[in-house]
Amino acid sequence: MKSSGNMNKAFIDTDVILDFMIAREPFAMDAARIFSLSEKKEIFICTTGLVFSNAYYILRKLGPHKKVIEKLAQLARLVDIIGLSKTVVMHALESEFNDFEDALQHYAAMSEKVGIIITRNTKDFKYSELAVMTPDQYLKGRL
Repeated sequence: MKSSGNMNKAFIDTDVILDFMIAREPFAMDAARIFSLSEKKEIFICTTGLVFSNAYYILRKLGPHKKVIEKLAQLARLVDIIGLSKTVVMHALESEFNDFEDALQHYAAMSEKVGIIITRNTKDFKYSELAVMTPDQYLKGRL
């Protein structure tokens, strides 16, 4: 398994956050278990402000601005929010990733010495230098 960081420090992608926030089945339970591990301080989860923007865009289609902002404020208290520096952007621009957003997420995670990216879209991270798992794979690996 690839890893250059701490396996107890996980980057959470937009899809997993949305699974948790809107109880998207059949994925909600695994996402909730990951957030529960974080609340118990068994793992540390982070994401970028870009993920908040993506989540806002999707959640806004489902509810009013004020309610969406309240939900995102709750989320912000549960996760570390890591930055997108010029170095991160340059690495993403020079990378082999087919999706620029995924490249940004990957290099932001690398800059913070994250050990794993948790996403349901593992194929999008085939060029990752970090371990990449679905929530289900990550949880099974903790047993």
